[in-house]
Amino acid sequence: MTTISYVLSAVLLVLAVLLCIIILLQKKRSAGLGAVSGASSGDSYWSKNKGNSMEGALERYTKIGGALFMIIAFIINLIG
Repeated sequence: MTTISYVLSAVLLVLAVLLCIIILLQKKRSAGLGAVSGASSGDSYWSKNKGNSMEGALERYTKIGGALFMIIAFIINLIG
């Protein structure tokens, strides 16, 4: 393995630990099958301003971290 693959592997490991922490910090959602049909998706104040809250930020960080994880894993696969 080359030096860059070692560095990317270390970054991937740190990112994996951070993703686990971020996911565990998120609030549990137990909407059940009602969320699939969209029955409880009204335009409330909370749903409009969710992106400004801590929960919205954690959700955004999870999406970004997941995308980075997949990209780095793909690059490591191409290099190795």
